[in-house]
Amino acid sequence: MQHYHYIFTGSGLSALMTVYEMILSGKFKDKNILLLDENPKKSNDRTWCFWDNSTQFDEIISKKWNVALFANENFQRNLDLNPYQYKMVRGLDFYNLIFDLISKQENIHFVNQKVTDFEELGSHCIVKTESQNYTCNKIFNSIYNPNFVKSQSKYPLLQQHFIGWFIKSKEAVFNPDVATFMDFSVEQRENTRFMYVLPTSSTEALLEYTLFSKDLLSKEEYENEIQKYTQKLGIIDYEIIEKEQGNIPMTSYKFWKHNTKNIINIGSVGGWTKASTGYTFKNTTIKSKELIQFLSKEIDFRKFHKMDKFWFYDLLFLDVLYRRNDLGSKVFSSLFKKGNPTLIFKFLDEETTFWEDLQVIWKCPKGLFIRALFKRIL
Repeated sequence: MQHYHYIFTGSGLSALMTVYEMILSGKFKDKNILLLDENPKKSNDRTWCFWDNSTQFDEIISKKWNVALFANENFQRNLDLNPYQYKMVRGLDFYNLIFDLISKQENIHFVNQKVTDFEELGSHCIVKTESQNYTCNKIFNSIYNPNFVKSQSKYPLLQQHFIGWFIKSKEAVFNPDVATFMDFSVEQRENTRFMYVLPTSSTEALLEYTLFSKDLLSKEEYENEIQKYTQKLGIIDYEIIEKEQGNIPMTSYKFWKHNTKNIINIGSVGGWTKASTGYTFKNTTIKSKELIQFLSKEIDFRKFHKMDKFWFYDLLFLDVLYRRNDLGSKVFSSLFKKGNPTLIFKFLDEETTFWEDLQVIWKCPKGLFIRALFKRIL
């Protein structure tokens, strides 16, 4: 049975980002590392977007925007993102970047196998796949187990679910300089529903019909709404270049309580997704750096996570949205109608002071959040 220092069960964003940080640090050249995944990561299966003011990953950024549009049925506002930019990364470009780097490391290996089980056995761990078993000192697990959240009721679970079409129109209908961050002018139907539009030229864009809600829709409902939106934009003749579909858990559940001394959950199963927004790429960049710093000082994964005020803010937000999903448009609109975009994005990046927190929070409907606060206290 082959033994490794570290095994990654799953090789999605969190695993690849953590390996990337390991390589950049130069501190793991003496460690044998194995990534296991049934998906060979050879296709463009997703798109990540994030706001940022650094140059990291600029070599694979496919598009940047300095302005983002927020809209509902009553108003529109162009948000000046300075000093941030809203950036788009295609999944395949990210995979190619990381795997090209991995291919140059003699100590890091990728095996295209499906993980069926793993466990800690005292001083070491075992990982089982459909074809063979491996042992290791430590496991980084990113295989999401929905039963963690569904088996409890203390922490609500919403889902950010969507279908997106990359389309090419014969008409020049898009403004390539403005990304539609959230357009709540679509019918809400007692949910939190919006359109998300990322134009890459005047004739090409990614259109995503997105919900923050408890339950998924049929594929036809998502696609019917995208078709309606293209008509609203005045698009008559277009072709669909690619499609993508996703479902991201939004919860403040304490995933880290399932960590053991030698097994750590990362990515969505580790609580790395920003609970209140479903944004993953930026949070994963931050968490992977923190994890590499942690490994230089500690060996017990149970010590990695620390709760902070932002975890509690997200919890209250999800309490509100879970109980009153029909008011999502109202909550987001109150935030973006007059709020300072730079401060809001700084708040969502969890970089604000308490005074800055209050400037953002007071824009939200106070009654909803005060009731949620009292329910949590009581």
